[in-house]
Amino acid sequence: MTAIQTVRGNFSLRANSPLCRPCCLYGISSVCQFYTWARRYSPTADNPGARLQKNNPVLSELQINRQGFTLLEIIIVLFLISLIMGLSALYFANALPSSKFNATARELSATIRYGRTLAMIEGKLQILNIDLDAKRYGIEGRGYKSIDSGTTIIVLDPSVGEVRNGIYHIIFQPSGGVEGGTIVLVNGKKQISIALDPVVGSVVVR
Repeated sequence: MTAIQTVRGNFSLRANSPLCRPCCLYGISSVCQFYTWARRYSPTADNPGARLQKNNPVLSELQINRQGFTLLEIIIVLFLISLIMGLSALYFANALPSSKFNATARELSATIRYGRTLAMIEGKLQILNIDLDAKRYGIEGRGYKSIDSGTTIIVLDPSVGEVRNGIYHIIFQPSGGVEGGTIVLVNGKKQISIALDPVVGSVVVR
C-alpha cells in the first residue's frame, strides 16, 4: 500500500485498487515508447543520419520504410521515357517540313512587298525573277534565294494561264502597281497561294 500526501490529507493507493492498474500500465507503455523512439532517432555509428531524422520524424519514417526502387518501377520509368522520346521525335519529324514550307511562303511574300516598296522609293521599275526550274527567286541585282527541293512552284498568269517552267517575271511599277500572276507553292498535300493585286499592289497569302 502506498500513501500519497495531498492538500486535504493522506489517502492510500492499494496495489489491487481499480486506479492503480491503469496508471501502471500507462506508465510502462509510455516508458517503452520513449525507449523505442530514443533508440530509433539517437545518433549511432550504424545510423549516421539520425540527427536529421530526429528533427524530421516523418522524413525518417519514409527513409526507413523506403529501401530502394524495384525492378518493375525501373522498367515502367524507362518505358515512359522511351514513349515520350518517340512521340517527340515523330512530332518534330512531321513539323519540320511544314515549318520550312511556311517559312518559304513568308520569305517570298516579303520579297514581293520589298520589291514594290523599293520601286516606289527609287522611282523606277523593279523586277522579281522566279526561276521555276532552278527553284530560286530574287530581285534583279540583289541576289537570289533558294526554295526547298520538296516544294513545287506554279504561277497562274491571267494572260497565259498556268506556268510551270522557265523564268517568270513580276514587275513592280513606281506608282505601286504590280504586273504578275498568282504564285502557288505546293509541298505534298499542303498548298499556299500568294495573290497579287495589280492596282493596289497588295499581297494576299492564303
